[in-house]
Amino acid sequence: VQLQASGGGSVQSGGSLRLSCAASGFSPHSYPIFWFRRSPGKEREGVSCIRSSDDNTYYSDSVKGRFTISRGNAKNTVYLNMNSLKPEDTAVYYCATDFESSCNGGIATMKDYVVDYWGKGTLVTVSS
Repeated sequence: VQLQASGGGSVQSGGSLRLSCAASGFSPHSYPIFWFRRSPGKEREGVSCIRSSDDNTYYSDSVKGRFTISRGNAKNTVYLNMNSLKPEDTAVYYCATDFESSCNGGIATMKDYVVDYWGKGTLVTVSS
């Protein structure tokens, strides 16, 4: 199982970025894909996920309405479109998957230790 996040960068407040998560070694459309982030001095937190069974999506309250998770046409890529970025969105963003955990409305409180497979993160910096 391999996951690779990319697309991070530096933007000004109000800007947009699109993160990509390239998956290999498993069927990404058969398992949920999670996006987590770790802000400086904080624990890693769940941001969004997309469910495998029906592609339902879930978001933490902090990003709801601004971020959109979606699967690419090739199905081995999952995107996180981030709009109206704020300085508090500054973090290293990780994509992840797990063969037993569920993607649901509890993404914001999901503990990262229940997720088995992680990609290397990509840094997003939002300046005011």
